[in-house]
Amino acid sequence: MPTNVTAEYLAAEEEYRNAKTIPEKIRALEKMYATVPKHKGTEKLRLQIKRKLAELRRELEKQRAQKKGGGYSFSVRKEGAAQIVLAGLPNVGKSSLLKALTNADVDVANYAFTTVEPIPGMMHHKDVQIQLVEVPGLVEGAALGKGMGPQLLSVIRNADAIAIVVDLSQDPVKQMEILLREFERAGIKVNKRKPRVEIKRTASGGIVINGSENIKGDMREVMRMLREERIHSAEITVKEPVTLEEFADALDESLVWKRAIIVANKGDAPGSKENYERLIKTYGDRFKIVPVSARRKINLDKLKDELYELAGIIRVFTKSPGEEPAYPPVALKKGSTVMDLAERIHKDFAKNFRYARVWGKSVKFPGQRVGADHVLEDGDIVEIHAR
Repeated sequence: MPTNVTAEYLAAEEEYRNAKTIPEKIRALEKMYATVPKHKGTEKLRLQIKRKLAELRRELEKQRAQKKGGGYSFSVRKEGAAQIVLAGLPNVGKSSLLKALTNADVDVANYAFTTVEPIPGMMHHKDVQIQLVEVPGLVEGAALGKGMGPQLLSVIRNADAIAIVVDLSQDPVKQMEILLREFERAGIKVNKRKPRVEIKRTASGGIVINGSENIKGDMREVMRMLREERIHSAEITVKEPVTLEEFADALDESLVWKRAIIVANKGDAPGSKENYERLIKTYGDRFKIVPVSARRKINLDKLKDELYELAGIIRVFTKSPGEEPAYPPVALKKGSTVMDLAERIHKDFAKNFRYARVWGKSVKFPGQRVGADHVLEDGDIVEIHAR
């Protein structure tokens, strides 16, 4: 125990000792983690708290699964080029946004919990279809079981990205604090990059760590973490400098990493300008923030552009020799190659691939001949030549 912990930390520690339920223990541990001083001497303590939190969350999820059995759950089948959820507190205008962006048939009313289950709609933009899913309003304590929270957060975990909707007529900073805390409790890492640690389990040979010099911490802690995760034989490659906490995140298979933007709705409401400025000051470095008014349809074209960017997709047009590009384009994930496109079109194109010609931003000159591993960019035109 470090000797220079704060009174707030000691109070949270006492709260943890007195906690009787898993949600109570999680809340206390979160307070301990937030109040423990951050320096070299508390590194192991912070790691222990974080690992205990992860263990309790898994235990809570296991309890829910046993209790629920074949109970009610939500799931939304993915359609279109990508699936983006609209998530926020109750009555922030998610239904109005979904209706304005997709023309989905949704109930819109000025009271909380109008939406009681996830509702999908399809947004057509830049020649592609992107699925937007409105998630019913989250409440404080959602990840700990309140208000169908675990089922709703499961929908968010499975989506490709998150559009966090806040209400500028209320305190948007407070709304973000609640939502980010619930996301963190649910194992959703928002706008954070997964540490570049590659883990390949092996049948034998023990633990081999390549790049161990990149781990900034006690290797005995690393080995202890591996034992706790029941990893006894594996080849681990650490591709960048990581702290012990970052290494723990890389090991935790329950975590998901999601891109997100903030949609600042009700930008036409009294006091919205001041609230928007506070939001920018607090979260502008971490999130792209788009101010809109769903009710008056203000700035929705800009929002569509940002949602398209958030989806992480590119449009690629295909053509046959001597013909014009085909329409509509093929939607692929950013970073996709010519082979990815060939596989999407037909397995025979991939199997018999010889080369491709490309027109667009990814090549130096029009019609450049490229191989299967050539990385494509948005708007490229591709002509595949097969045997």
